[in-house]
Amino acid sequence: MRNDHPAATAAAVLDRVGGPANVTSVAHCMTRLRLSLADPAAADEAGLRALPGVVGVVADGPAWQIVLGPGVVDEVTAEVTTRVAAGQQGPHGTEFGNATVMRDSTDVREALRRRNATPFKTALRRIANVFVPLIPALIGCGILSGVNGMLLNTGWLPGLTPALSAVASAFLALIAVFVGVNAAKEFGGTPVLGGAVAAVVVYPGVAKVTVFGTHLAPGQGGVLGALAAALLATRVERWVRGRVPGALDVLLTPTVTVLVSGLVTLYGLMYAAGAAATAIGTAADWLLATAGAAAGLLLGGLFLPLVMLGLHQALIPIHTTLIEQQGYTVLLPLLAMAGAGQVGAALAVYVRLRHDVSHDSLRTTIRSALPAGLLGVGEPLIYGVSLPLGRPFLTACAGGAAGGGFVGFFAMLGTKVGATAIGPSGWALFPLLTGNRGPAVAVAVYAGGLLTGYAVGFAATYVFGFPRRPRVAAPA
Repeated sequence: MRNDHPAATAAAVLDRVGGPANVTSVAHCMTRLRLSLADPAAADEAGLRALPGVVGVVADGPAWQIVLGPGVVDEVTAEVTTRVAAGQQGPHGTEFGNATVMRDSTDVREALRRRNATPFKTALRRIANVFVPLIPALIGCGILSGVNGMLLNTGWLPGLTPALSAVASAFLALIAVFVGVNAAKEFGGTPVLGGAVAAVVVYPGVAKVTVFGTHLAPGQGGVLGALAAALLATRVERWVRGRVPGALDVLLTPTVTVLVSGLVTLYGLMYAAGAAATAIGTAADWLLATAGAAAGLLLGGLFLPLVMLGLHQALIPIHTTLIEQQGYTVLLPLLAMAGAGQVGAALAVYVRLRHDVSHDSLRTTIRSALPAGLLGVGEPLIYGVSLPLGRPFLTACAGGAAGGGFVGFFAMLGTKVGATAIGPSGWALFPLLTGNRGPAVAVAVYAGGLLTGYAVGFAATYVFGFPRRPRVAAPA
């Protein structure tokens, strides 16, 4: 459902994050508005959570993620971007009402955020910021690739398939350039220089370059090589710019940046990144073939906490590497089982509370959030249902583990299930499914995993998701 008041939502959000002047960058993914704040202590987290339409808030130092849901987040992000660029702030106390500002706890909250903003988490967040903007194109091209594969298998419209293949494959063939542009932008370099150096990875002419006695292959190293190349270009650009006279900066800085970073990419980074990418593919295949059920249990069970913390986007480079190598990622169907456990848990909560009128608002929340949950958008159920209740969040993880174990078990038997693109999950992932035994088998195994996740999430929540009532002694 689209948001009828994106301007009001944007004004209220900016009012509670310290105003447009406190926002240093604005971005969004499929469900979350992502803001970087100059002064995190100026934001009112409780006020944000109290806004209608805000499903949840993830605060990690200067990086704030405000969960709004699919569709809505696009409109609100556009409004926020416009207001930040114009330096305008909505009136305090919009139609959403005033929230209580707990400034007395600012120092405590800021200390906790700084403690949690570890270098590892910060690095994962910044890498995610490089890849998140690419997700819409990955989804669109992935669906077109699946449609093209179906046409090729059935023999329908043979005149259309070459054109459809070109449209579906062009972005993935040049994704290294987009990664380079985004990486340079995220890490403080000039975006076009990051893209120029990353383009070396996919340039066909690299086949004439010999490294360690072998010719390089265009695309060797993939997105990992492009990311490393852009990071190197950013460092070189900063170093050069700080040492050349201002009059020569426009000539020397880009030239030295592209030359040095390009040569290092050719004679080092592409080879190393190619070895790393090969290792990722080999490790994924080995893990599923030898311990697929256990791996599925672990991945399916732990993915909801990653989503809750906003760290799940850091897996995008691994998914993209597998898609480049094998045509699909075998990890996404396993991780998608976490959403199935969440749906099962929410249904159990709904059934258990069906006679409790004091929880009518919670049941209303479940009814409104379930369609999104079935389509793989789990944040409304996480922040609106399972996480506030506590135990249902854990039992939802158990359901996700069971579904992941189901899909992983079939991988041990030789049936791999993969997705040709990333982003969707739940029922929305069906058009993107494929595998080593064809799309039909992949769809059947994935559907079995979803049903397992629903069932175990429901049963575990119904039985263990609520505290037992204390027994009352019988009268003497």
